[in-house]
Amino acid sequence: MENFEPTIIAFVCNWCTYTAADLAGTSRLIYPKNVRLIRVMCTGMVDPQYIIKAFLEGADGVLVSGCHPGDCHYINGNYKARRRMKLIKEILGQLGIEEQRLRLTWIGASDGIQFAETIREIVSQIKALGPNQTQFKMAM
Repeated sequence: MENFEPTIIAFVCNWCTYTAADLAGTSRLIYPKNVRLIRVMCTGMVDPQYIIKAFLEGADGVLVSGCHPGDCHYINGNYKARRRMKLIKEILGQLGIEEQRLRLTWIGASDGIQFAETIREIVSQIKALGPNQTQFKMAM
């Protein structure tokens, strides 16, 4: 497993985390390329089925990241996301997926350094967990 490179799907808020990712890139910060960003308008709009489908189709980890609580452009979207994450973690356990493979973070638009550090941290954590063993191809 030394050569294991995890695939991580990140659902990121357009207003904060995506902007931080852009800042990290323009600042030429170095972080692993294991993460595939999916820009959403708000973390509150991330449907739990997207997260579960990502795992079932082979993602080794999923990151949901948005504005800090109280700073949401849609008033309370990040609070909605936080409530959903607790429920999703329970469902993941029933599917045999470790809850450590799912992470929720708050990264502001000016936090390019924090974005890069978060990506390095989650890649390291998922590498330690190893590959996701719960992979199914869903007919859709």
